[in-house]
Amino acid sequence: MNTSVIGPDGNHRCHWCGTAPEFLAYHDQEWGFPVGDDFRLFEKISLECFQSGLSWRTILSKRQNFRSAFRQFDFNEVARFGQQDVERLLKDEGIVRHRGKIEAVINNARCAVELVRKEGSLAAYLWRYEPEQNPSFRPQEASTSAASEALAKALKKMGWKFVGPTTVYAFMQAMGLINDHAEGCVVRAQVEHARNAFRRP
Repeated sequence: MNTSVIGPDGNHRCHWCGTAPEFLAYHDQEWGFPVGDDFRLFEKISLECFQSGLSWRTILSKRQNFRSAFRQFDFNEVARFGQQDVERLLKDEGIVRHRGKIEAVINNARCAVELVRKEGSLAAYLWRYEPEQNPSFRPQEASTSAASEALAKALKKMGWKFVGPTTVYAFMQAMGLINDHAEGCVVRAQVEHARNAFRRP
């Protein structure tokens, strides 16, 4: 499998970041860098929910619209959304107008509020599922893992929706719970440095 593409600076990067122009900045500045902010974590798991069955390019191009529609993914506010908000969002052409996914994000916001009440923060809970370093781990060769299956199972047990193992694995890749940048990717070492410096919540 080809896992490398040459970037504009002549350095190798993960192959997928060369498939759309807007992916380069996302790959270089966000993907894989560890995140401990509750609202950013909730945003990403929500956007992964919306991506189900679609391309990440579609979701990324609408990200600012999603942020406006869902109050910057402040789950305390989204948890108070009611049926009128669902109908409003179904008319919002700037986002993915899928009733099931919209209702899932509102449901998940309520679950997030409850989780924070019990655990102190969303980050503190989610980062417990960071897998231990595995010397035999090969980047970008999996779409699920034991850790993503365990986290998906735990979230579903608490009532979260649209959080299957594949969705959760993509979330873990993006939020830095694993470093899945390809071997030889110029950003891989940057992410590893950031992960080493990151204070786990």
